[in-house]
Amino acid sequence: MKRFLFLLLFLLLIVPALTLAATGDDKFLAAREAYRVSEPVRLARMTQAMGDHELKPWAEYWLLSLAASNGELSGAADFLAKYSGTYLADKLRGEWLKALGKNAAWPDVMAQYPLLQDPNSELTCLFWQARLALNDERGVLEDAYDLWLSGNEVPETCTPLINRLVATGRLDSAHILARMRNLLEQARYVQAESAAALLPTRQMPDARALERIAANPARYLDHLPSAFINSAATREAAMFALVRFARKDTDDAVTRWRRMEAKFSADDRGYMWGQLARRAAYLHMTEALAWYEQAGDTPLNADQQAWRVRAALRTMNWPAVQDAITRMSATLAAKPDWIYWRARAQIETGNREAAQVLYRSISGLSGFYGLLATEELGLPLSLPPRAAPPTSDELSKASNNVGLRQSLALIRLDMRVEAVREWNWTVHNMSDRELLAAAELALRNEVFDRAISTAERTLTEHDYSLRYLSPYRDAVSPKAQALALDDSWVYGLMRQESRFITSARSGVGARGLMQVMPNTAKLVARKIGLLSYRPGHADDMDTNVTLGTNYLKMVLQSLDNHPLLASAAYNAGPGRAKRWRGDHVLEGAIYAETIPFDETRDYVKKVMANSVYYSALFEEKPQSLKSRLGIVQPANRADRLGGGDTADAAP
Repeated sequence: MKRFLFLLLFLLLIVPALTLAATGDDKFLAAREAYRVSEPVRLARMTQAMGDHELKPWAEYWLLSLAASNGELSGAADFLAKYSGTYLADKLRGEWLKALGKNAAWPDVMAQYPLLQDPNSELTCLFWQARLALNDERGVLEDAYDLWLSGNEVPETCTPLINRLVATGRLDSAHILARMRNLLEQARYVQAESAAALLPTRQMPDARALERIAANPARYLDHLPSAFINSAATREAAMFALVRFARKDTDDAVTRWRRMEAKFSADDRGYMWGQLARRAAYLHMTEALAWYEQAGDTPLNADQQAWRVRAALRTMNWPAVQDAITRMSATLAAKPDWIYWRARAQIETGNREAAQVLYRSISGLSGFYGLLATEELGLPLSLPPRAAPPTSDELSKASNNVGLRQSLALIRLDMRVEAVREWNWTVHNMSDRELLAAAELALRNEVFDRAISTAERTLTEHDYSLRYLSPYRDAVSPKAQALALDDSWVYGLMRQESRFITSARSGVGARGLMQVMPNTAKLVARKIGLLSYRPGHADDMDTNVTLGTNYLKMVLQSLDNHPLLASAAYNAGPGRAKRWRGDHVLEGAIYAETIPFDETRDYVKKVMANSVYYSALFEEKPQSLKSRLGIVQPANRADRLGGGDTADAAP
């Protein structure tokens, strides 16, 4: 009886506290909904009702953000003072700057912008616009010019600067034409039309016409009027149609282009051959390098430059590899990828000493090419010494950090996007010791993705057991071992797929730790006799790993038991992984670098590098990435001619 009375008293004391926390969460979620539908009165009421809830600053930010969007600035200064140095203060300052810009309050913009810690291009252009309005042009137009040439999206707040650049002749027709074509390649037709409007004569159809050409380029080309060459607009439209048509039939596009290229200027011919060469390289066509030569000295964008190197790699033409990297911009050539391949080219052309210098420059870097360079120098992989664990004081400081606490609370309420942004902003200027403490805090809260990403930021003190976490081993390892799968490789893939977020879902429907696609899950369940499987079961961690490991085993067996090919297949589908093998033997590293899909290429490199680090942690001995990459055998004729994989063909 006494035990019962004690339990009753305990419940009477604890239930109100639990109810209050739940009620606070409910009020916060109601405030978020009020913000979403722009109801400031209800938002204010819910904010007040939240009491001392740890996420109340978010509700206060939403109130002021709504006000700022309507030009009302009162209250912003108080919020910035109250929450100085936080993500929300920086975020609100950005909203405030937009409102100040709308009101042309340029001195206030000049005063507030330098206080921002993370300005985006829209706010930066607003600051430049303020300097322009206050007759402080020094450096501003040069910065705007660099933004224009970068190919990145130019926000509306930069329009006055772009107009000034055109008016002063700093941006000439060639610059405008280059950006217009860049936008067309990205299918940003409205922006391309806006860029074309800056040209002295009409050189581009309107956005709707461009969309029609993109949808059916062959039809447009078939009905080109004989006098099309006399109009700048129809010349550009014809080249745009050819570029689009090359996606469907590159050989026919080249045939059509050869019939008309004599009518175009030398600059236009160079541009078109650069486009066709890049497409040929992407398709692993042997003509790619010859078509790059046809482009002559035409300036190539970063993507075209990269694919010129890849085209040379596919044919193992090492002098061409070296030449293509030499032609790259200095910024691009300085990437570890191209430093490694330049070193390889130096080795293959007899300059070992120069190659060693290049290898040494990247051998200390973590990741795919750092590992390969280390092996080329004959050095074993050795993980950096493990940093000392965070002290109790360091952990206490992390636990009491407002940004980290709010991020964890947002994750608890399934607001992961907002949580990740606040977490990343909070840790971006931390020292190594602070980062390790924050990573440990995330680990203790089982927020594995933040633990990994935070540990990856350290510069001199490292903990690879945090960078390469291995949660759920009791569930994962037995399944991998039962299928004779390398545990390190499975974890390397899983880390890349989900960062161990069991509830992870992709935009195309992939689910769980191993990001299994719905149709794949049904197929695998049927093949392994999992008769009780239902679509919702893919969210269960144990079921997800069962399906994912079995599918991985299936693609591995269908691809010569080669983990490199199976990794590509897991991301992009088995058919593509087979076709990308080409018609001759390839080094595994060349196969990986010449995967056409940017996402899959990056994915495969990271999975294979991850597997090396996991193996070093699991087995505590040096590992070889080159041996894991191995040699890739040629595709057979059926594979080369096979149809494309559907989006649902791979997890």
